[in-house]
Amino acid sequence: MDTGPAAKEGATGPVAVQADHGATDRAATLLDGLRGTHPSLVLIFGAQGDDLAGLQAQLAPGLPPDCIFAGCSSAGEIGPSGYASDSVVAIGFPRRHFRTACLLLADLPSLPVSDWLRRLRRMAHDFAPAPDRRLFGLLLSDGLTGQEDVVVATLDAALPGVPVLGGSAGDGLRFRRTHLLSQGQVLSDVAVFLLIETDLAIHEVTFAHFSPTPVRAVVTAAQPERRRILELNAEPAALEYARLTGLDPAALTPTEFARHPLLLRMGGRHHVRAISAITEDDGLSLMASVDTGTVLTLGRVEDLIQGFSDMLDALPGPPLMVLAFDCILRRLALERAGLTQRMSQLYRHHRVAGFNTYGEQHSGMHVNQTFVGLAFLEPPDAA
Repeated sequence: MDTGPAAKEGATGPVAVQADHGATDRAATLLDGLRGTHPSLVLIFGAQGDDLAGLQAQLAPGLPPDCIFAGCSSAGEIGPSGYASDSVVAIGFPRRHFRTACLLLADLPSLPVSDWLRRLRRMAHDFAPAPDRRLFGLLLSDGLTGQEDVVVATLDAALPGVPVLGGSAGDGLRFRRTHLLSQGQVLSDVAVFLLIETDLAIHEVTFAHFSPTPVRAVVTAAQPERRRILELNAEPAALEYARLTGLDPAALTPTEFARHPLLLRMGGRHHVRAISAITEDDGLSLMASVDTGTVLTLGRVEDLIQGFSDMLDALPGPPLMVLAFDCILRRLALERAGLTQRMSQLYRHHRVAGFNTYGEQHSGMHVNQTFVGLAFLEPPDAA
């Protein structure tokens, strides 16, 4: 993730650059860091998603004409200095080492899955990946449509054996509207899928900082299509959640939700079903769907730093960059614990860049409160 002048020409790994959202020289700053990479792909993550198309229009004339642009609005950014807010992060993927195709999956609310499957299979066929290079997919999805589970399952069916990871676009802590950028268009209710091949070594890295407690609850009424729990243990969900956590219902905030996650056991592991808000009828609005009859376990937050550091230290070499999809609830937990600067130091040391999400996708699943990343290392034959 080198961003100094010496890294601009002939970069091997992706290059991340950052600028303040309101800076008058924002585009020039980003372009200065990207131009020398001769990128085949530029990802843009920013606090103001509706501004991304205008930013692409400013960057495109200074980059190769066939460069693909994609990105989304965020709930926070991760740049060369670590965590940031109200900024724009751009990541350039050098064409010497990356080849990319882009597909817009439109109209998420109506779920045209058959059409998606046909287009994804055609995309893979036309892409014709080289057998001696590594193939992976990146998914950026509207974080408020509630359809990530179906999109991820569709990708898994269409592209078996291709690792796909990604994040759901954010809107700060407002949860009103998210935006996706795809080749000059800024849209909502869509997902953007990127199929990428590289000669670099890649390693998927995931980390969740929670563990189950003995406290469990049954979802006795839910609206899965709206990602809402109406009742827990036959009581209004928010009131029962407050009782189980020992909190005053009036004190329930996103920070408290991050400290006391609800966990769903699946595939021998616990996965967070994160809470985003309390509804007007004392229900719980989630960031992933839950069915009536589901048994949920109350989770507790574990060490936020050491396990994450150990995971990155265990990589087979120093990463050229780690592309990060980091849940906003993880960041809130770090802020409450006063650990934001320490995590930013780790991000700088391991060259982590990306954005804070409303949900993460990996291994065919949509999850919450998890760090999902892809580490790029020197090519296997670099020696």
